[in-house]
Amino acid sequence: MTVPARSEDVADYLKSRGGQGARPASLARYKASIARLHQLLGLIDPTTAPLVKLTLAAIRKEKGVAQRQAAPLRFKGAVSDIERDPARGLNLRALLESCAEDLVGLRDRALLSLAYDTGLRASELVAVKVGHILPATDPDARLLSIPRSKSDSEGEGATAFLSPRTVRAVKAWMEAGRISEGAVFRRVFVRRYKGRARVPGRDLRTLSGREAYDWRKALPKPAVPARTEYSIGDAALHPGSIGPIWRAIIRRAFEKGALPDLTRDDLDHWLKRISGHSTRVGLNQDLFASGEDLAGIMDALRWKSPRMPLAYNRNLAAENGAAGRLMKKLG
Repeated sequence: MTVPARSEDVADYLKSRGGQGARPASLARYKASIARLHQLLGLIDPTTAPLVKLTLAAIRKEKGVAQRQAAPLRFKGAVSDIERDPARGLNLRALLESCAEDLVGLRDRALLSLAYDTGLRASELVAVKVGHILPATDPDARLLSIPRSKSDSEGEGATAFLSPRTVRAVKAWMEAGRISEGAVFRRVFVRRYKGRARVPGRDLRTLSGREAYDWRKALPKPAVPARTEYSIGDAALHPGSIGPIWRAIIRRAFEKGALPDLTRDDLDHWLKRISGHSTRVGLNQDLFASGEDLAGIMDALRWKSPRMPLAYNRNLAAENGAAGRLMKKLG
């Protein structure tokens, strides 16, 4: 599409992208970007034309506007009272406790804990640097400086709170990985070497002529234990790796028996819906469940509009809303 674009060009572009599988929310962002570009160049905005609005409305009607929501990773799982109810189902507490004490486990625990505390998006999470971690009033806690985020178009920056739990996890990871500057969360390379059983030697007098030519092969060989070597990369993790890391943590926790409420079918169901956004959705729902108001939640998660936090809380609101409370009383 060339610039300046006509309203017909924009409508055709939106229909083309919609035909390629783009969702209505994505098309709305494309439309907004086209509008912004024309405004910056001092050109007439073609997206305000009725044709463009009708085209987008038709695509929304055809596809529906409800977005598939990432499954939430809540601290205690699907509980109503986040303070008093015991953890159940898929819950972040069990995932954190099940992380191993090797380099992969230390990184994963720190990554998961910080992601939940801050509600960072995957792209923001991998951008965390050592210098972004700042002192807090509580000596056991820290603050995290967020220089730039998706919703921060002006680059004003933001600050998030890191709990003592997260501070301990991040410190353990950084000390084990000898990370003192640069990206906090990096790839861990793992090399596993198989062990080898002891090979007894042979009596040299029993060797044939050909074997005697290379008699060293007949000498005994000691057993070699299996070993694992780790190395840490210099670059930050890729944003696309966060979802797979969450799913790997969940699989390992399930295999260890750390998620006793889940069946194998439950596990498969969750793994299909977990993404790098799941910690953000989980924190959003836990804040609602704990009684925080919408303004506080928007501030904590750096939302500019109430639309997304309300959308993430849709199912929880239905359960704890007026009708849900009445049905629980009626039994």
